[in-house]
Amino acid sequence: MAQFQSTPQRKAILERIPDYKVQIQESSQQVSVTCQGHLIADTGTPLLILETRHDPVYYIPQQDVRMDLLSATDLQTYCPFKGYASYWSLQTGSIEEENLVWSYLDPHEEVIGLKGYLAFYSDRTELKVV
Repeated sequence: MAQFQSTPQRKAILERIPDYKVQIQESSQQVSVTCQGHLIADTGTPLLILETRHDPVYYIPQQDVRMDLLSATDLQTYCPFKGYASYWSLQTGSIEEENLVWSYLDPHEEVIGLKGYLAFYSDRTELKVV
């Protein structure tokens, strides 16, 4: 049985990749995210997302993210497995990183556990996992 329900919009992709998986694992590791020396997230309750064809990604609970350093952007992307992603840019002092952070505000039911969590581009941030 496939992990994802088939809808008309998702059917073609699901047929091309029938074994696609998005695994959500709770973690008790301490994860901090910095950008150019500025701490922007720190948590002991991250989620580790293991997704077919992607590197593992830590998602941080929104309450553990410095939202005061972020501003919402108009960018929105669509993943047929997770839903629509919204983006935020980091703006603090002389640092401006466009669309550095994303979140699924209303994820597909199969990955509803992502709701309320944010992820950071690993090539533009420093992630420390202890």
